[in-house]
Amino acid sequence: MTSFSFILGMLPLALATGAGAGARQSLGNTVVPDMLFASMIGIFVIPVFYVVIQRISERKRPFSHDESADSPPPEAGPAARAG
Repeated sequence: MTSFSFILGMLPLALATGAGAGARQSLGNTVVPDMLFASMIGIFVIPVFYVVIQRISERKRPFSHDESADSPPPEAGPAARAG
């Protein structure tokens, strides 16, 4: 949200006309696309990269049993002991 408000705040610089517009446009034309690019990386690329790294690390882990296999077996009732 902060980066998008910054981008919207810089749009008047990129679209400036009138006296001194060249200096303002050069600043706006540099900052706006760069912030858009950085925001898109932060929103789309970094989460995808995280998921890829997570899946790679899960494949490299040794096989582990689920939690139900780690718990002790339930007590056998009287019918099971008689047999």
